[in-house]
Amino acid sequence: MRKLIFTILLAVPAAAFAADGTPAPTFSKDVAPIFNKSCVECHRPTMFAPMSLTTFDAARPWAKSIKQRVVSGAMPPWGADTPHGMFKNDPRLTKQEIDTIAAWVDAGAPKGDDKDLPPTPTFAEGWTIGKPDAIFTMDEEFTIPADGAVPYKYFKAPTGLTEDKWIQAIEIHPGARAQVHHVIAFTQPAGSTPKPGGELGPTNIGGVTPNKPGLVFEPGIARLLRGNSDIVMQIHYTTNGAEAKDRTTIGVIYAKQPPTKIAAGGMAINPRFVIPAGDGNAEVRATTPITRDTLITAFTPHMHVRGKDMTYIAHYADGTDETLLAVPRYDFNWQLTYELAKPKLLPKGTRLEVIAHYDNSTANKFNPDPTKDVRWGDQTWEEMMIGFFSTVQPPQAATATPQP
Repeated sequence: MRKLIFTILLAVPAAAFAADGTPAPTFSKDVAPIFNKSCVECHRPTMFAPMSLTTFDAARPWAKSIKQRVVSGAMPPWGADTPHGMFKNDPRLTKQEIDTIAAWVDAGAPKGDDKDLPPTPTFAEGWTIGKPDAIFTMDEEFTIPADGAVPYKYFKAPTGLTEDKWIQAIEIHPGARAQVHHVIAFTQPAGSTPKPGGELGPTNIGGVTPNKPGLVFEPGIARLLRGNSDIVMQIHYTTNGAEAKDRTTIGVIYAKQPPTKIAAGGMAINPRFVIPAGDGNAEVRATTPITRDTLITAFTPHMHVRGKDMTYIAHYADGTDETLLAVPRYDFNWQLTYELAKPKLLPKGTRLEVIAHYDNSTANKFNPDPTKDVRWGDQTWEEMMIGFFSTVQPPQAATATPQP
């Protein structure tokens, strides 16, 4: 009888307890729901995150690293210093969620009972936007050299479309993600030789920077994909010591009906600056006038590896000012778009100012060379200063400049 009781006890998992003696959180009951809500969109097989968090067996080996990244605020990635609810794509965890993950790890990361597991989220394999209606691919493969600078390249992806289409969602998949700095997609007449000039013009359809998921527009909002056109991709490759092959693809979902508004946008840009050697807090400013009532939906700061912070400020015609976005922790590896929960109307006569700071000192571990002055340039060891913003406009404004 004793042997039978002992065998039964061995078959029942021992409960884990927190330091205060209360039962510890388990993966199945407490942690998996947090991962499903905030992490697995990227942390799953076929996506760009370095590990999957969809199952206990996949997540358990990374437990200590997960705690460190979550407690420090490094994950989920988010650079804006704003209250929850101001941006609809704010992925930050609550203090309770952070404490739950930390307590789970401190207790030895117990699995818990499988019956407590929440339903596994369903995704289209390899896509954050869902299953695309169409996938377009570069018509030629490009070999990225192991070393040296690669000038911007332009490749086309024939669409075969004979009529205009409205895009409800778009996602760009670099074939060699580790070497792709960015992709900007636009259209040119079918059969023409790919050439620069349309990157930020009226035929732009989208873009991608490192570790950026797809873009899904709100119902009633879309972007125009012109018929009888090829998609042209401007691709900036950065070498990293290993030769690689790239054949970038673009997935799109078409709107089911014509939109009531189109996705467009603009930018505040300053290409004329010098960041002095050794300067740990060099300031660069740019201002753009708002020449008509403009409904802003999102902001996308863009700098390179010396970028430190960026702030958007609206200077209204009545003399008042308003900070629209403050990003005190800019991260070149996570060039996020901050999507407003409620679009912001900037009335005609507003001046939109963007203020950026750069760390060109030895304290910046990503600094390629703190002994040199830095100016505007395409390569990552040079710098850029662009404050992109997204807008929506009436459909007749389909020739307006869209936001990449």
